[in-house]
Amino acid sequence: MPANHERYIGYLISDVARLLRTVFDRRVRHLGVTRVQWLALTRLDRRPGASQSDVADMLEIEKATAGRLIDRLEANGLVERRDDPRDRRVNRIYLSRESELLLEQLWPVAAATNDEAMSDLTEEERRVLTGLLDRMKSRLHVMADQTAAVDETAPAEVET
Repeated sequence: MPANHERYIGYLISDVARLLRTVFDRRVRHLGVTRVQWLALTRLDRRPGASQSDVADMLEIEKATAGRLIDRLEANGLVERRDDPRDRRVNRIYLSRESELLLEQLWPVAAATNDEAMSDLTEEERRVLTGLLDRMKSRLHVMADQTAAVDETAPAEVET
């Protein structure tokens, strides 16, 4: 670990993301949505018809936890489950009209929070930062895919 771990890029990115979420959460608390709920809604906005397993993967949570989250969202009228026409064991999750209206309120708050967080940066610095983070994200996707390929080809451990 670097001597000054507070300057380590992983810590910085994690801290910035956590603080952005904290500020955003406080700004939308009055709407009655939790952090994990709005994260789920934004993921489903990008991938309508995702399965419960997909939601778990997108949120990096266990499938049972995702099921309980989807149950709460459905009880609050924010999502609906629909049968998968190809596999009756699978339900597809879709946003409701209520959640679309909620997201219309959340997106401007998210944009304002990001803008305010970067208000000390010039337009050029914002462009450069975004470009560098995009490149880093792309590289990490490649690394993740390579790691997954290695994991899939590794022999399974045999218990004795």
